[in-house]
Amino acid sequence: SVPGVVESLKVITRAKSLKIARFAFEIAKHAERKKVTAVHKANIMKLSDGLFIDCCREVAAEYSNIKFDTMIVDNTCMQLVNRPTQFDVMVMPNLYGNIVSNVCAGLVGGSGFVAGSNYGDHYAIFEQGTRNTGVGIAGKNIANPSGILFAAANMLKYLGLDQHCSVMKKAVLSTIQEHNIKTADIGGTATTTQFIECVLNEIVKMTPTIGFHYEMQKPTLTFRYKNID
Repeated sequence: SVPGVVESLKVITRAKSLKIARFAFEIAKHAERKKVTAVHKANIMKLSDGLFIDCCREVAAEYSNIKFDTMIVDNTCMQLVNRPTQFDVMVMPNLYGNIVSNVCAGLVGGSGFVAGSNYGDHYAIFEQGTRNTGVGIAGKNIANPSGILFAAANMLKYLGLDQHCSVMKKAVLSTIQEHNIKTADIGGTATTTQFIECVLNEIVKMTPTIGFHYEMQKPTLTFRYKNID
């Protein structure tokens, strides 16, 4: 090594590129989405990102009913701000995903409003959608709990509890839209406690008329991993 010089290694494999590309197209297929956009920097990283794009194109050929295009990551960030409606499903390597997902979160309400999902071959983890830990507002009772509540709802859906998922999401949206209870990050003055209390009240109001069935089902996304490796 040379003093003052740092080298890093970027690894892109054909197997994992094909796997994430197929996952994106399966999401598009089953969610009835129209288009998949692969985000890259192949204009500079011709070998690594070039391989990723080639794999995405290979998988795209199997899904004739879903449009496929590619976009350089820097242009993607600008296009998200200027015209976000042009995007549907987006697939990209991890580094670009960390950046682009935060841009998307900012467009729809910020880090406290977006849920995140991490899917593996056998398990899934659900959390707030961005890596903002919120240290600066810890203990102040002003954090927006929407993101973690939406994440919990997505977990319920993954477990096959679609009805429970729907109730939780409706309760959060009703709190914001109908009761106008919002934390400071989305233009309100409510505390975290006030927000949660309203969500709980909405859930209580909905559940007696719905009648939950607590039978657990198999995770709803496992089909997307068949024959991917």
